[in-house]
Order: sequence, then C-alpha cells, then structure tokens
Amino acid sequence: MKKIIYLLLLVTAFHTSCKKSSTEGGTETPTNPTTDLPAGAKDGVAFINNGTSAIVTLYAPGKNSVSLIGDFNNWSTTASIMKKTSDGNTWWIQIDNLNSSTEYAYQFYVDGKLKVADPYCEKVLDPDNDQYISAAVYPNLKAYPTGKTTGIVSVMQANQPIYTWKNNSFVRPEKNNLVIYELLIRDFTTEHTYASTLAKLDYLVNMGINAIELMPVNEFEGNLSWGYNPSFYFAPDKYYGTKTALQNFIDECHGKGIAVIMDMVLNHSFGQSPMVQMYFDGSKPTSNSPWFNVDAKHPFNVGYDFNHESAATKKFSKDVIKFWMQQYKIDGFRFDLSKGFTQTQSSGDDVFRKYDAGRVAIWKDYNSYIKSIDPNNFYVILEHFAEESEEKVLADDGMMLWNNLNYNMNEATMGWLTNSNFQWGFYANHGFSKSENLVSYGESHDEERLNFKNITYGNASGNYSIKGNLTTSLKREELAAAFLFAIPGPKMIWQFGELGYDVNIDFNGRTGEKPIRWEYYSDPNRKALYNAYTKFIRLKKNNSIFNSTSSTYSLAGGIKYIKLVEGANTVIVVGNFDVVNQTANIDFGSSGTWVDAAGTNISLNSNNYTASLAPGEYHIFSKVALR
Repeated sequence: MKKIIYLLLLVTAFHTSCKKSSTEGGTETPTNPTTDLPAGAKDGVAFINNGTSAIVTLYAPGKNSVSLIGDFNNWSTTASIMKKTSDGNTWWIQIDNLNSSTEYAYQFYVDGKLKVADPYCEKVLDPDNDQYISAAVYPNLKAYPTGKTTGIVSVMQANQPIYTWKNNSFVRPEKNNLVIYELLIRDFTTEHTYASTLAKLDYLVNMGINAIELMPVNEFEGNLSWGYNPSFYFAPDKYYGTKTALQNFIDECHGKGIAVIMDMVLNHSFGQSPMVQMYFDGSKPTSNSPWFNVDAKHPFNVGYDFNHESAATKKFSKDVIKFWMQQYKIDGFRFDLSKGFTQTQSSGDDVFRKYDAGRVAIWKDYNSYIKSIDPNNFYVILEHFAEESEEKVLADDGMMLWNNLNYNMNEATMGWLTNSNFQWGFYANHGFSKSENLVSYGESHDEERLNFKNITYGNASGNYSIKGNLTTSLKREELAAAFLFAIPGPKMIWQFGELGYDVNIDFNGRTGEKPIRWEYYSDPNRKALYNAYTKFIRLKKNNSIFNSTSSTYSLAGGIKYIKLVEGANTVIVVGNFDVVNQTANIDFGSSGTWVDAAGTNISLNSNNYTASLAPGEYHIFSKVALR
C-alpha cells in the first residue's frame, strides 16, 4: 500500500469537490430546533410506515444548522430543516409522503454553505464519473439531478431490489488450506463487472482456488482505481455493477466452494468523503473532526488519516464491518495498511513498525467485535508489517498477517542467489504458534510481477538463460510455486500469476489499467504453468502433511529443499535455483522407494539423496504417495 503514495495527487481534486459542494453565497442559515431521536432512527436512513416515510439522520457535532434537500422537496434548502438532539451531536428529520418504490436523491445542507452526501448511504450519484458507466454494467442508473444541486448526492429507496440467497450452507475453508486469489475486477475481464468475473469462475475452481480476495469494491474516487482512495463505505462502486450483482457474485462463489474476502480501507479516506468535507479547513481536517487526525500520524498515509482511538471512528468502523458481514455475507476482510491504526507519531518505518500497545488494543477490539458477529472461522487478515512481537500478539488473537516473500523469491526465480532465501515464509520464524496465521505470497497487487523481472533481469550461464527467454522464465515460476505451496499455511496468488503475467506494474502508471491477457491461457508454456499451479494446490489441499508442524529446510543456496514430516510420511521438495548444474546432498531420513509427484520415482540404498540437478529442475518426493 505504501507504494501508491502518488495517489496523494488525487487529493488535489478535493478543492474542486468542495467547490462543487458549496452553494451560492448569501443563503440564510435556517434555525434548527432541538429534540431527541425518535424510535427506529439510525445513522443514515430508516424507513417507516411501509416505506412511505423516512427518518434521516446525520452525525455532525458542532454544526449550527442542517437541512435535508432532495427530490422530495425540490432541493429546497429551507423546506426540511433538521432537528438537533439535545447532546448537539446528531441531526434528524422525518420525511413523509414518499413512494416506497421510488429512488430519491438527497444531500445534507450544512451550516448554510456545504452540500454533502450521506456517509451511510448505499448508493451515490456522481456528476463527473457516472457518465462513463454503461447500462450494460449498471442498468437503469438514476439520472443525476442536473440543475438542482452540485456535488455527489446520496440515493435512498425503501423497496430496493432484494437478492434471494441460494447457498446458505457454505462452510468456509480452514485457514491452513486457504488458497487465496487476489483479484481486481477492473483488470480481470474487459467488461469489468461481477457478472463477467463470474463467467471465469470455473477457471479458478479448476485450479483449486478456494478464496477470492476482492480489491476494494466500496465507492472510491473516480472509476479507474485500485480502490484505495475510498469515499463512501456502505455503497458498492457502480463501475463494477449493482448491489445485487455483487451479492450474486458472492453467492455463486459460495456455491462453487469459494470464500470471498473483501479488501477494506479504514486507515484513511479521501476528499469526496462527506466526513472529511464537513470538518475541513481547505487543506486538511480540522481539530474538531470526530473522525480524522489533522495530520497523519505515520509516514505511509495517503488521503486523510482516521483516528482509531476516537469513539466516533470506532463506531463508524464497526458499523461498516457489520454491514458488509451481514448484508453481503462476506467471509473475511483484508484490512489495508492496518499498521496505520495508531496515534503514535512517526516519520519513518523504524519507529512506525515498533510494538505499539495502543494499536494492538485497537485491533483486538475490532477482532473481538467481528467474532461477536460471526465466530465461524471468519478471516481477519492484516496488511501489517510491524515488529514481530506485535504481529505475534495479533496472531495469537486469531488474526492472520500478510507475509511478503516477493523480493527474495524473485531473486530466486531470476537465479541471483545472494538474497534468494525465502525462509521468512515459515511461521516459526515469526514466532507464531500456528501456520494458519501467516498468509504468504510471492506476488500481490502491490509488488512487481515475478515474470517481468525474470524476463528483464534474469541470470544466465552458457546456453541457459532466464533473461529474455519466456519458456525458461515460466519454468522458474513453476519451480518457485512448488516451494511456495509446500510451505505450511495459507497462500495467496495475484491474478494471472499462474499464467506468468509479465507486464510491468508501472505500465500505464502504477495503479492504471493493465492489459487483460486471457490469450495467455492458449499459450502451451503458460498453460503448463497453470497446470503446475493446479497440481501444487491439489497436493496442498488433499494432503495434511503440507500443514505439518515438523519441518526443516535449507533455502539459502542454489540447491534448496523443504522437508515435512507427518506420522509415517515424509515429503521433501528439492530444486536447483542456480543457472548451472548443482549437486543435491540431502538426508532423506530413510532409504527405499520415494514417490515423485513431479517426475520419476527413485530408490535409495541409504538415507542420503545425492543427485545432480539441472538449472530449474525440481522434485516433490514422498514416502507415501500423495493424493
């Protein structure tokens, strides 16, 4: 996440956003009466009287006046003056004579000068970006109320289309057996929709994927984004499809045995957020903001930094978490930049990553809340990268931690051995007591593609060359994958890594659209890599030895191996990561026949295995045949 700092450039658009949200000067500020919230009210909109009335509320401490404007009062700033609760924090009004089937656009008019959308709304209309969303992606999208108002508006509807869930008995995969596929809807199919992604689901099922991690799908700024510039947290971004289309996507995944994990961004928000806009001095949040720090507390921040020690932020975050868990039946969250949930000031990672008791308390509280809603193996995954002692405490509390092996594993695939040791993939090296708490990966959305570097910078010797040689580069990917899936614990794949995707991450700008290469699947060499992934995933899921607590390994040199022991069986994965022939000399622990899941069986006369391995050659030996 820290690598997308240039997204800060987007913040400059905030000033335009504020201007769009302002009204003409000279408008008088309405006078607002004070009264307590009526029964049934909640943050945002609560429909009553069979949907013909709505109680609309806004949490806005310290504001002097708020009016509700919208289709129901012809956008009048004086017709629907909201009442203030006695504590001065919340504004509300009841709107009557609504048609329960009609979508109504609305905004809040704050202090006679600012128009903002509802932070709790489930749909927004954007005057700048909706025009680029086709009817094929989002049918019958309500027209923006041009000439009536400016800025982003909320939408409410009592009788929304209701999705009927079909797969209600889905059982989430055990954490240790998770094979997660990180996916960006925008760059997975040309149609960039949930429906078009579903059409490719069998491709993932056949590979053995049992979890999809969706990069952020709640409303973010613009249409073409990774999604880490969030603005509305309860509204699915329309560029990918409708609310029911997303629910159907999750339901169909469950029907195929696939869990759905949502990438959630609660470290920060961006300038389109009404929560930012209501307490903003023109350049940054004001000190009386209920949610945001005036200045970011850590060096990796983008946008505006949430204060997770604030009661208002805690409540909002929990509301967001509960909403997606209950309304969309997701199976887990991957929390972006979770290390940023701190009020300890730092200017460098040397301090930022240090054990932070306040941050630990925040995450334990959120994790406990999640368990209170769904105690059934719900996945809480943190992009944390903090000091090992802190990550251990979080792991002991049941949370899962991202584990980035990209650099060392890529050095290995390129054949540069000095920094090719990826033993950080083993949970014991983190001090964890269980492998299920460490989600290891060689690629993510935020890392350079392994095969791009193989082809561009790979090593060579004699006739063996990784650089510039697609066939050899793909075989190096296969070699690394054999080792990655042999390391106990959950694993993650970045989309198209199984086909050796080799487009530079900075092509068209780091977060810009990338070429969608489904033609890769027709390339025999790339399909062979997909088939190898399929085999390794099958072995991992079907054989409990790949979650063994008894492991030894040597991963520093050209010859690397992993040895797993469980009961009467032993598995040894051995491979040559050098660019010249190397001799393996490994104590297998017993003589006799060894079955090779990746080649020809061998017979040892002693415990010792000695063999000359060609560059890129690997074997997966076991005493008992693997399933």
